[in-house]
Amino acid sequence: MNINEYNHLKETIKYHMDRYYNQDEPEISDYEYDQLMIQLKAAEKEHPEWITPDSPSQIIGGTAKREAGVKVTHDVPMLSIEDVFSKEDVIAWVDKVKTIHPECTFSVETKIDGLSMTLRYEKGENGKLGLTLAETRGDGLVGEDVTENALVIPDVKRYIELPYDSLQLRGEVYMSHEDFEKFNDAQEKAGKKLAANPRNLAAGTLRQLDSAITKKRGLRMFVFNVQQGPDELMGSHCKGMNILESNGIPVVFHRACSTADEIIQAIDEIAEMRSDLEYDIDGAVVKIDQIQYRDDFPAGSKYSSGHIAYKYPPEERVVVMDDILVDVGRTGKLTFTGIFHDKETGKTAKLCGTNVSKATLHNQEYINDMTIGIGGSYKVFKSGEIIPKLNGCVDKPVKVFKAPDRCPICGSFLVKENAVDIVCENPYCAAQRLRNISYFTSLNCMNIMGLGENNIDALIKSGYLNDCADIYTLKDHREELIEKSIIGKADNTDKILKAIENSKSNDAVQLLTALAIRNVGKGAAKDIMKHFPDIRSLMSATKEELTSINDIGETTADCIVDFFHNDTSISIINRLEKSGVNMTAKKEESTSNCLEGLTIVVTGTLPTLGRKEVQELIEKNGGKFTSSVSKKTSLLVAGDAAGSKLTKAQTLGIKIIDEAELLKMIDEQA
Repeated sequence: MNINEYNHLKETIKYHMDRYYNQDEPEISDYEYDQLMIQLKAAEKEHPEWITPDSPSQIIGGTAKREAGVKVTHDVPMLSIEDVFSKEDVIAWVDKVKTIHPECTFSVETKIDGLSMTLRYEKGENGKLGLTLAETRGDGLVGEDVTENALVIPDVKRYIELPYDSLQLRGEVYMSHEDFEKFNDAQEKAGKKLAANPRNLAAGTLRQLDSAITKKRGLRMFVFNVQQGPDELMGSHCKGMNILESNGIPVVFHRACSTADEIIQAIDEIAEMRSDLEYDIDGAVVKIDQIQYRDDFPAGSKYSSGHIAYKYPPEERVVVMDDILVDVGRTGKLTFTGIFHDKETGKTAKLCGTNVSKATLHNQEYINDMTIGIGGSYKVFKSGEIIPKLNGCVDKPVKVFKAPDRCPICGSFLVKENAVDIVCENPYCAAQRLRNISYFTSLNCMNIMGLGENNIDALIKSGYLNDCADIYTLKDHREELIEKSIIGKADNTDKILKAIENSKSNDAVQLLTALAIRNVGKGAAKDIMKHFPDIRSLMSATKEELTSINDIGETTADCIVDFFHNDTSISIINRLEKSGVNMTAKKEESTSNCLEGLTIVVTGTLPTLGRKEVQELIEKNGGKFTSSVSKKTSLLVAGDAAGSKLTKAQTLGIKIIDEAELLKMIDEQA
């Protein structure tokens, strides 16, 4: 994995963290998320110099939502638990603990699939231990006050009959399968959106501003840890849980264990009772019972010390394929969705407490490999989320499904791309409209601030946008837009219209990037516009002229020629030009061509130049700046704390220089 792939992986994980923790609408399963995290941790283990404080491996998933409650700083950080995925890893961890503390014992507990909440109790004037604050986890250090909602959860006691001055308990708020089904039944009858799964619904319910809604939906809670308390609760974890349970406080299922064999047995026992529970669990937690020992086993700033969580393999059901739906995604790629029913029951399949009836089938190659067709039977698994995945063919269908020859949306012929994907090449297919216009307005393209995907979607649905050229006619509809509040009131509408107007003066490189020609990203657009004075000149370029440009191959050249010979593309360019959008490339003053033909990588911290400054310096002097070392690399400029790139360059025999040598090369030939 190179640094670009690593950074892309980080952003992908952050996106899914936000979908899960903050929006309560995950797009991938727990299992798929776990696999992404495994890849990230493996990359960071190999390249520790890549790790930054904002890496998903270093942060906790959620953020406190301002609109849902008052922010609260935790007395005791509410950290995550490090996951392991094999029993061998569990045994290895137990052996490690036993090496330092041979007498150590453990607690094995159900890992409830909900959201974490801490309850603070203080002794009041009446002498009772009363609830003073309930707080969500948030980012682990700061959460939000949800006390009013917590008080309507039956398992949360307003008063605890224990002779303590104060107490803090952490637990997991969850929703039972029964209450989840009741909610979705009511939603379906009302024609409203169904909740994805119990965990998401529980999270959204706890954050409701109206506690009456929280009470109606029926949340529950299990306590799984004493955050702060008296010595009798802070010595042995199991003893503390038993004391709480004997005083009417619901606590998680926990089993005291002394050996690795007992721990594995308890993990298996929890797995066996998983399907009979009235709530979802997504693993078993193994904790050091002697609380004072836990700090001897830190697992980083993100994870609680002295804990691990064993994640169970996903549940499986056998389903029969009833239908395969074909659609077109925003990138023009065909998408396939399998519709099925449970083979055993004849009804919708039930996994992890959620009814599932469809799964993404990815691409034709996947369909072929899995022998997918109407009437076939397949294993389906789902790890706690709404998106299931096929896991092998049980009974083959009479016929394997084959994709259509034409786009189901616009009727254009389909082509195969990247060996596996089938795409609609019509850039103006209605299915791709939102994606293309959103890309046109994005930061690295025309950078129209405020005109994001939601506003673009509203404008498309209202009939104001059919393609990117229509953006520059929005000013003609200002009064209607304000009256209908499609993109906001007057102030916001005018702000967006001004940003649109300002974008007309952008460099032609940005415009070329924004046109979303296949294989022409920001870097390629920059290289191309060094050889053409304006977009009009580029439109008449031949394939031979284009392939003469460094790094522009035949495939990219074909894409460019095809795009600019498309009648719709020509019409859009004409309309953009008529609207006053700049078509001319701004020529950068080149200091020299002394680095021409050289591909240069920079690693570490340079004495005087920042990363952006050194990139501009290299490119202005004819060199090519790249971020990863390969056989094509000509030079590596190394600064302080140079890491794996330096090692790789040395292995490949690449010339290594420092900042002073780079500047000398430029000065001598300038």
